[in-house]
Amino acid sequence: MTDSDADDTGTAADFDVDAWREELAAKRAEKDEFFASHPHSPVPEPERDEFDGLAYFEPDPDYRVTATLHLVDDDDEAIARMETTTGGEQRYRKVGELTFELDGETHALAAYRPTGEDRETLFVPFRDKTTGQQSYDAGRYMDLEAEQELSDGETVVVDFNLAYTPFCGFSDAYACPLPPEENWLETVVEAGEQKPELGEH
Repeated sequence: MTDSDADDTGTAADFDVDAWREELAAKRAEKDEFFASHPHSPVPEPERDEFDGLAYFEPDPDYRVTATLHLVDDDDEAIARMETTTGGEQRYRKVGELTFELDGETHALAAYRPTGEDRETLFVPFRDKTTGQQSYDAGRYMDLEAEQELSDGETVVVDFNLAYTPFCGFSDAYACPLPPEENWLETVVEAGEQKPELGEH
């Protein structure tokens, strides 16, 4: 996860934009195929015949930033209780805080892992100024690749072009954690998935 080639402008020095665009297009095509036909698709089965792909913001490398991870102490105060879209609650362990530059300003997002699970990826739910307008009302998620042994102060690539709508945006059958207030960004993030057009969720 560490990006040792990051420069001080918040971008990765060896970033190949063309390769990145191709990889992003492939991931989006694969996800559209899954949503359209897979038995575990969150799109309700009666609506799959009309599903013609997810809506996305245009790929923008400016929304691929390098963040610094600041770890938090592993104690009771690191447990976050997130409300869900169905009125319940889910518990996550706050791993640390990611600070980064975007649109000329410094921002921060908390990164989490589920309690009781030995998962490597970091879960980053967030809201921004597109939430409820161009993007899903309950916010969006990012899953960042990470190793179990994290180092304080290491750099992490955060690509908002990979931000996605939780499954509850497509079906009320899912209970999705709502981004806590500390992850409400006071900026516009026109990257990643846009608001689903199927149904009213």
